[in-house]
Amino acid sequence: MKLRTLGHSGLQVSEIGLGCWQLGDDFGPISQDTANEILAAAQQQQVNFLDTADVYGAGLSENRIGQWLANNQHNSTQTIVATKVGRDAKLFPNQYTKQTMQNNIEGSLQRLGVDAIDLIQLHCVPREVLFAGEVFNWLEDFQQQGLIRFYGASVEMLDEAEFCLNYSKVTSLQMLLNIFRQDALDKVLPLATSKNVGIIARLPLASGLLSGKMSADRQFSAQDHRNYNKDGAHFHVGETFNGIAFEQGLALVEQLQQLLIEHSELDFPTQLNLQQIAIRWLLDLPAVSSVIAGVSKSQQLINNAAVSQLDKLPTEITQLLADFYQQKVRQHIRGGI
Repeated sequence: MKLRTLGHSGLQVSEIGLGCWQLGDDFGPISQDTANEILAAAQQQQVNFLDTADVYGAGLSENRIGQWLANNQHNSTQTIVATKVGRDAKLFPNQYTKQTMQNNIEGSLQRLGVDAIDLIQLHCVPREVLFAGEVFNWLEDFQQQGLIRFYGASVEMLDEAEFCLNYSKVTSLQMLLNIFRQDALDKVLPLATSKNVGIIARLPLASGLLSGKMSADRQFSAQDHRNYNKDGAHFHVGETFNGIAFEQGLALVEQLQQLLIEHSELDFPTQLNLQQIAIRWLLDLPAVSSVIAGVSKSQQLINNAAVSQLDKLPTEITQLLADFYQQKVRQHIRGGI
């Protein structure tokens, strides 16, 4: 597994990370054994970057990570855990105070069983809270207290990302970024690079659309946001299927797969599937520090990790994907960009 430096933190993170939302049973229940198998597979594949949040399973995801770290101390010394704060009901939507945020961070410390959190990220806090800017002063104080080592922000919109880059101690931005969400390449990624801020790419497969394995008859569990938030009823619509209506997303994936077949004459490894292409596309972006994808089975993590060893995509394919996004995809994204 290749490592990349996360912004100006100096932290060396695996370029393939593990998103741990699913470890909170938020996509449907998974057993403790399965959770441990996934975390063990991450360690075996040298995936050292885990991304979670205090709100995932009301702390269950953090608890499971903390228990695994405690039981595997000889293997976990290089594990870097990023968590998030800001969407728990004690804060969201309008109860943001420094003390309440500190209480939540201390709760995360306890569940993870660590003395300091490697990376804390604002968790898609309301725009008015973010743009007021006071939360960054709080984070700086928490850093000085030793509660956290570094801090960043997870955002939904590009203007939010740009705003965060005004703060010199922000070390990372976690954002929606994939071949069906490319606008950040124009301004945000170059700006982040100039300020030495690492990009953590979330939704690399657009909630599974870019796995190329979904069909119209796919059923999602009641707990799965792809069921209850497909039209943005509970949180930002962009977090589910990239903001694209499910049926439209399936049609776009089919068109893209056909387009790749039609251009097989290009210098392109045709044995790659769409999932590998989607992850490799992200890894080819120098601004990206880590690509975090959630998995429900250890084999999925192994498959994701293998993309780290693949060659870069040919320029012709990258351009093909850029043109397809602008001409076919962008117009279907709901909720803004």
